[in-house]
Amino acid sequence: MEDVTDIGFRLLCRQMGAAMVYSEFVSSDALIRMVNKSLLKLQICPEERPVAIQIYGKDADTMREAARIVVDQAHPDVLDINFGCPVKKVAGKGAGAGMLQNVPGMLSIARAVVDAVPGTPVTVKTRLAWDEKHLLLPDGTPFIVDLAERLQDCGIQALTIHGRTRAQMYTGSADWTNIGLVKSNPRMHIPIIGNGDITSAEEAQQAFERYGVDAVMIGRATFGRPWIFHEIKHPEQPFTLDEKVDILRRQVDISIERACLNPAYAANGKNPELCGIMHVRRHLAATPLFKGIPNYRETRIAMLRAETRDEVFAFIEKSRQMLKACI
Repeated sequence: MEDVTDIGFRLLCRQMGAAMVYSEFVSSDALIRMVNKSLLKLQICPEERPVAIQIYGKDADTMREAARIVVDQAHPDVLDINFGCPVKKVAGKGAGAGMLQNVPGMLSIARAVVDAVPGTPVTVKTRLAWDEKHLLLPDGTPFIVDLAERLQDCGIQALTIHGRTRAQMYTGSADWTNIGLVKSNPRMHIPIIGNGDITSAEEAQQAFERYGVDAVMIGRATFGRPWIFHEIKHPEQPFTLDEKVDILRRQVDISIERACLNPAYAANGKNPELCGIMHVRRHLAATPLFKGIPNYRETRIAMLRAETRDEVFAFIEKSRQMLKACI
């Protein structure tokens, strides 16, 4: 969720009903070098709590120090370790889901981070395995069932499982069966959070009822659709088209407001309004709201090139009218 779950988007998701929000993941190597861009990701405001800061890395000593920096500077409600990111630039270097090929190293990191921040709950996010060939251990035990127990023994206080292997990336369908096996394991006593392909209230309800998870985490389905949390919590009160468009407008406003409050942009000669718009473009491009508009490509491209709030709002309003004409 890099460049997605910035502070403005997290605030909006909380307003829409998300029970908890997570930061973009932050490189432990960058944190200990005090790289300004990474330090900016540690910013939290009171209105978004409870909030987790997520870090990643492949070295226990570096992760330990990064964890201390996060807690000292941000005081998050939860510190989350990412052992699940599948992208090549992370997993290919042995971090994120790359740690699935180095379980001893993963456990060493988990123990080091837990010990480094005794007053802060530490959680982990991971995947089912590195690839399909490693879904089962030689004795037939699901890899993730064994790994979950071992991570629990390291002292983590919750585990999020994405129902795919690293090799799958985001292709195919998430396998919730193995997530359910972890939750039903009588030796597990920490909360299990399921992740993968939750895009509707019906799918969220099924995750709770069929697999018994304690919570569901929603990632890609929030892109341009922060109202998904309201839809899941209050399916009997769906938002109207106008309300959804107004939420997108609010998202633009929040993103610009947060950018204007960030002194780093002005100090570096950047236009805060444009920075806020650039943060929100990805959501406007991905929103399912406008996909029903015929021949929308040119309008979408123009919207993504807009550089001022007024320009963005002009295209949003044009899209609103096009949608109404299609109804």
